[in-house]
Amino acid sequence: MKSLLRILCAVVMVGVLAACSNAPIVRSDYDPRADFASYRTFAFMEPLGTDRAGYTTLLTERLKRAAALQMESKGYTYSAINPDLLINFQSHVQSRTEYVAPPPPMMMWGYGFGYGSGFYGGWPGYAFGPDVIQYNEGTLKVDLIDPKRKQMVWEGIGTSVLGNVQQTPSDVMVQNMMTAIFARYPFLAGSGVTVPKK
Repeated sequence: MKSLLRILCAVVMVGVLAACSNAPIVRSDYDPRADFASYRTFAFMEPLGTDRAGYTTLLTERLKRAAALQMESKGYTYSAINPDLLINFQSHVQSRTEYVAPPPPMMMWGYGFGYGSGFYGGWPGYAFGPDVIQYNEGTLKVDLIDPKRKQMVWEGIGTSVLGNVQQTPSDVMVQNMMTAIFARYPFLAGSGVTVPKK
């Protein structure tokens, strides 16, 4: 019984973490003084925060494709010459530990065998300590920078549980994360009017 409850608690926790990996936690912020109505074109910082010294990583290429799709869906066009906005990426992986509290002890009651009071007194159920679950949490930060002002005007940060940290996130994972982050970007190209969140 003890081991069954421990396994059940661990399975529930893993399920919660897996659900989180499918739905990233996203937060964002923007500079209310920025003139978003004047932004119509974009390009990428050089080098990007996800590049390694002297070369572009696979992750960087996937992030650029995913971000370009999101920007174009909001009416922006890519322009390497004098863009209105520059995009930068930062990524970070952190090891996390979660403690799963044990369930409360159960009261068990014994039955007599036809003598005495007919019932034995109650005794507490088996007590056992918390389970510890370790996992890796990945964070992706997307910055939009106004190069003329040399000022970041919007940032979106997505956090999700990762599986194999030794493997570069797939195109699908990157696309899903970027879609979730840009869902929090409230502007369309050439418009300073915020778009209601869906």
